[in-house]
Amino acid sequence: MEFDKETTNINNNKSENHPLGCDDTWTFSKRDRSQEVYLSNNLRTAHFHPNWSKGTAGIRGTRILNNGRYFWELKVSRRVFGTSMMFGIGTKNQRLHVNSFTNLLGEDKNGWGLSHKGLIWHGGVAKQFCNRFKENEPTKIGILFDGIGGTLTFYKDDVCLGVAFRGLNEVREPLYPIVCSTAAKTEMVLHVTKRDFANLQDRCRATIMKLIRTRERLETLKLPFRITEYLAESICETPDAILNNYPNYYDYMV
Repeated sequence: MEFDKETTNINNNKSENHPLGCDDTWTFSKRDRSQEVYLSNNLRTAHFHPNWSKGTAGIRGTRILNNGRYFWELKVSRRVFGTSMMFGIGTKNQRLHVNSFTNLLGEDKNGWGLSHKGLIWHGGVAKQFCNRFKENEPTKIGILFDGIGGTLTFYKDDVCLGVAFRGLNEVREPLYPIVCSTAAKTEMVLHVTKRDFANLQDRCRATIMKLIRTRERLETLKLPFRITEYLAESICETPDAILNNYPNYYDYMV
């Protein structure tokens, strides 16, 4: 994986339509989050540091991104300020909380992130990517992950900022959407979730899994192992799936 060598400035191509056209259904994860992140709006709104901030808090999305094309858009509240508000992707080994103010997403090899200060981070290394966001103004951040081409592209207020990272198709660990913030009383809303289909087989899998929905139901069909594993790759941890896999799910409710 590497930083993109060609794109360092804003690309002012207006994006009137979302890059991908098929609706997706994932949400923020109730389980995989800092205790300083609270959820509402059917797990689509994340509230960071509701009282005061004493560190950096993050949360993962439930969608596994590898080998697919996904676009999501976040509405960020006007409380844009602080050490670092970050948007991007990471593995399950990406930390989601630390008791210090830091650029958490991309602090090591497990994350790839864009901060509101216009820096992209990976492996503990930062690179200037775009202009700093205006503080105390609401904004929209779009993220396009292309698991086939291996790229991660960012948008801001419907303007494409360009490709930030390449080589992500070589990452073998599952990758997830991640956001984090050091700023108190900030809010991010998962406004749009879209996906593309690599081929007809991928589209058929999505149609089948809309009906099956969970790994437990899939295994009751007693299909050949390879078919079961292929179908299971598309399972997203929707609330129903979490309830089946984690009986104590409601213990996490705020």
